[in-house]
Amino acid sequence: MSAAQNQTLESKLEALQCHFTWDLDEGDNKLFWLRDKLVDVGTEEGNRWLGHIYNLRGYIQYKLGFTEDAQSFFTKAAEAFCNIREADEGPWLVVNYGNLAWLHHLLGDKVKSQDYLSKVDALMQKYPSPSQHQLHAETYAEKAWTLMKFSRDKQLLAVDYFEKAIGMQPEMVEWRTSQVIALVSASKHSTTGLKDEILEKMRIAKEQDPENLYLAVRYLEQRAKKEDRIDKDEVRELGREILRNPVSSYGGMRAVLSVYRRYLPVDEAIALAEEALENHPDVRFLKKCVALSYKWKIIFSRESRPEQSMIEKAIRLHKEVITLYPHSSLVKKIDLANIYAKKDQGTAEQMYQDLLKMDLEPAEKQVVYNQYARYLFFDRRDYRNSIKYNMKAAEIPKQSFFRDSSIKALEKVRDRRRDPMCREIEKCLKNLPKL
Repeated sequence: MSAAQNQTLESKLEALQCHFTWDLDEGDNKLFWLRDKLVDVGTEEGNRWLGHIYNLRGYIQYKLGFTEDAQSFFTKAAEAFCNIREADEGPWLVVNYGNLAWLHHLLGDKVKSQDYLSKVDALMQKYPSPSQHQLHAETYAEKAWTLMKFSRDKQLLAVDYFEKAIGMQPEMVEWRTSQVIALVSASKHSTTGLKDEILEKMRIAKEQDPENLYLAVRYLEQRAKKEDRIDKDEVRELGREILRNPVSSYGGMRAVLSVYRRYLPVDEAIALAEEALENHPDVRFLKKCVALSYKWKIIFSRESRPEQSMIEKAIRLHKEVITLYPHSSLVKKIDLANIYAKKDQGTAEQMYQDLLKMDLEPAEKQVVYNQYARYLFFDRRDYRNSIKYNMKAAEIPKQSFFRDSSIKALEKVRDRRRDPMCREIEKCLKNLPKL
C-alpha cells in the first residue's frame, strides 16, 4: 500500500463512529474494573444490550492487550445484534464493523481493514442518517450506552445522545430506560431526590418497561426521597421479584440491597443476599453482594462492638471476593481494612499502608486518601493526620463523591475554628482547583 493510500485509509478510520474514535482512553485499572462489571452482567438470552456489551468488551480486551479475545467479542457482538434485531444486517452493525476495521488496521492487516471500511460505507448508503450532520439512531444509542458505562463524567452527554436516538426511533423502550438511568446516575448523590421532571420521566419509563426491576428499585428509592416515606412491603416484594429473576448485575440485586439498608434492618439485606447466593452459589457477583451487606452491618452498625464471629465471617467473605476480582478489588481491600479496624488495628493500619504504596491512578488515590482519613478520624482518633489525608484527597482535581466528602470534612473543622491546622485548611480550600 502506497503512502497516499495508507493516509487515505487512516483518514477514513478516524472518521468512523466506533469505540476506537470515542475518546475512551483510560488506565488499565479502570479497564479491568469495567471488564469485571460487564462480565457480571452475564449473557442471558433476551438482553437487548448484549451486542453493545460484546462490542465494549472487545474494545477493552484490545486495550488490555488481548487481541484474539477482542476479535472474538466483536464477532459475538455482530451475532448478538443480528439475533436481537432478527435480521442479517442493519445500521446497528456500523459501530461493530468500524471496530473491526480499526482492529485489523492496528494488527497490520490493511486488506481486512479496508474490507470492513467498505462494509461500513455500504451500510451507511443503504441505511442513511436523517442528515449529513446527524448519526443514525442506532449509532447514537450505542455511543450513549458506551459513554454511560465508561465514565460517570459523561452521563449527561450520554443523555443527550439517547435523546437524539429516541427522537428518531421513539419505539425503542430500552433506549428510554437507559436514558433515565443515566439521568439518575448524573444526580446520584442528591440528598433531596431528583427534579420533578426527571422523576416523571422515570415513572413513564417504568410503565413502558415494567420488567426492568433495576429501574423499578431506583424509581421507588427516588419516590421515597421526595415523599420522605416508603412502603416497606413494596421494598420487600421487589426483593422477592429480583430473587425469582435470572441472575445478573443488571437484575437489581445491588440496588435493592441499598434500599434495604436505608429503610429496613440491615439483617434483612443480609438475609436477602444470602438467599440469592444459596440459590446460585457459584455467582461471584452475589458473593460480592453478601460481603457488602456484612460490611454495612459491621462498619455502620449502631452496636458498640459487633460480634467477633460476624467480623470473622465478613473477613472471610471479603478475602474470597478479592480473589474473585483480582484486578478490580481496590474498594473491597479498603472495606477489608475497615472491617479489620473493628478487630485488629495493627492489621488494618498495615493494609492501609500497603494501599497507599500501590501504583494507583489519581481517582483511585483519591478514594484511598479519603477512606484512610475517615479511618484515622473514627478508628484511630488521629485528627491531625486525618486532616492531612482529607487535604490530599481534595487536592486531586477529580470530581467525585470522595472528593466532596473530604472537602466537607475539612470545612467542618475550619468552621469550628478550634483546630491548630485551621490556617492550613483555609489555604488548602482556597487553592483547590475549580472543576
